[in-house]
Amino acid sequence: MPDWLSDLGSWLKAHPDLILPLLLSLGMAGCDLKTRRIPNYLTLGGALGGLVFQSGYHGLPGLLDGLAGLGLGFALLLGPYLLGGMGAGDVKASAALGAWLGLRRAFALFVYMGLWGGLIILVMLLWQGRLLAEIRAGGHFLLNWLLCRPFDPKPAPSAPRPRTTIPYGAAMALGMAVLCWRLA
Repeated sequence: MPDWLSDLGSWLKAHPDLILPLLLSLGMAGCDLKTRRIPNYLTLGGALGGLVFQSGYHGLPGLLDGLAGLGLGFALLLGPYLLGGMGAGDVKASAALGAWLGLRRAFALFVYMGLWGGLIILVMLLWQGRLLAEIRAGGHFLLNWLLCRPFDPKPAPSAPRPRTTIPYGAAMALGMAVLCWRLA
């Protein structure tokens, strides 16, 4: 038997609680990549499944940890959603994964998916040839904000500025994969 296969078997025995959230994150990423939406049946079903799992696997402390993870997953992405940086499905997906993972692992997932999301957006901006312009605009905004002056960019061009969006479900799945790998 190859070493990697025996390592996988020992990891599965040590972390059976991560198998279903990893599969859930992969399903959400697939839907997000294909349709740019994460269906409610995945987010709501995932959240309820996570709470039932936590309750059955760890009892009342697990249920409370699952509720805390759900709340943290929701709260951490609520701000970016309200600012227009991501969709509601991304927020609900983060909450659903938080229900499976509990408070500590939900925060770790948030960090990993943030790193992957940042990397994905940098690659997309570089691919589109807009990376330097976006860095320059961000620098102007930051400088004006630090000087407490209103942000007054160059006059708006006649065509609206293109907006780069990413299917954040992919960043969640990659973050979940890193979380699983880090616990190996």
